[in-house]
Amino acid sequence: MTFQTDHVGLNVSDLDRSKDFYLKVFGFEIFGESDQPDRRYAFLGLDGKLVLTLWQQSEGSFATGLPGLHHLSFQVPDIEAVRRAENVIRELGATLHHDGVVPHGEGASSGGVFFEDPDGIRLEIFAPSGADERPAPTTGAPTCGFF
Repeated sequence: MTFQTDHVGLNVSDLDRSKDFYLKVFGFEIFGESDQPDRRYAFLGLDGKLVLTLWQQSEGSFATGLPGLHHLSFQVPDIEAVRRAENVIRELGATLHHDGVVPHGEGASSGGVFFEDPDGIRLEIFAPSGADERPAPTTGAPTCGFF
């Protein structure tokens, strides 16, 4: 038996704000949504494949001190795609860790940007190579830019 992640569902505090953020940063398309007061959600994806569902059913911000998601990582084909996403993240004023693209570890060519969505959910966009122009972060777990 084999398993593969199909899509990820995230609780958000403001569906419209989060939907706008994910559409702009990732270029997702809306596959479906509901604006019913007790059941607000959006299904987001690319090229006909569902990637992310946003559910407006929480308050506050992401609690890094509690068990659960550490971060959500997205791979792109090349470092240019990472840099395009970085520009959008900066334009949106989102929290960006390490001031831009960094390698996953010392001597690694893979790497990307580590940032937060409007609810503080930690996200990564990385490429398998091309991120070795800057030194690796010295804080955080190996191969991860969050601490």
